[in-house]
Amino acid sequence: MAKREYSVLFLGKEQDGHVEKAAEFCRLNFTRAGVCLGKWGDPLPADVEASEWECIVSYLSRWIVPANLLNQARIAINFHPGPPEYPGYGCNNFALYEDAKSYGVTCHHMAPRVDTGPTIAVRRFPVLATDSADTLLARAYDYQLVLFYEMVGRIIQGRELPVSEEKWTRKPFTRRELAELGRITPDMSKEEVARRVRATTVGVWKPTVELQGFVFELKAGQGE
Repeated sequence: MAKREYSVLFLGKEQDGHVEKAAEFCRLNFTRAGVCLGKWGDPLPADVEASEWECIVSYLSRWIVPANLLNQARIAINFHPGPPEYPGYGCNNFALYEDAKSYGVTCHHMAPRVDTGPTIAVRRFPVLATDSADTLLARAYDYQLVLFYEMVGRIIQGRELPVSEEKWTRKPFTRRELAELGRITPDMSKEEVARRVRATTVGVWKPTVELQGFVFELKAGQGE
């Protein structure tokens, strides 16, 4: 099958297996695929901003796409590793903290403000009692890649993207709110501490408590 005559800009994060698979899918199926991978704090390359693209795909991207790029593209979509109830940063963390019974991933049209554009499709799955922030996010990444294949596959075939009836239910969570979720104070109940420990223990990152100007971190292996 011939490649789709289309120019696609793919934006994603560095050193991620799911991102690499998604980027390669674009390279294989579009005649012009610009792939740009980076980490938090990296500037968007000048040549990317100076070019024109028919389609922009943001997939775990570390950039907020400028309005001028969004406006000139025919299609600009983002894949968010959370359902419409959890926009913004730390979506899996807040879902665990709120004891959500289900989670999911979202494909949506991009708007200048992160995670506010109209939704295209949502895929959901249950949250398990054994889930940690790591396992919930890992499963979300798997579902998100399948959703990517479905939606970008439609673009390759020249088919219209679907329109979801689901809408974002709140303002996007911020980095500050996520950082606050990881802070424990001595006056919190045991139940509240347990909720925060479960929600914010991610790899080397642990919840903290501050006493007399000293910051203490949860010991590895405790609360897990």
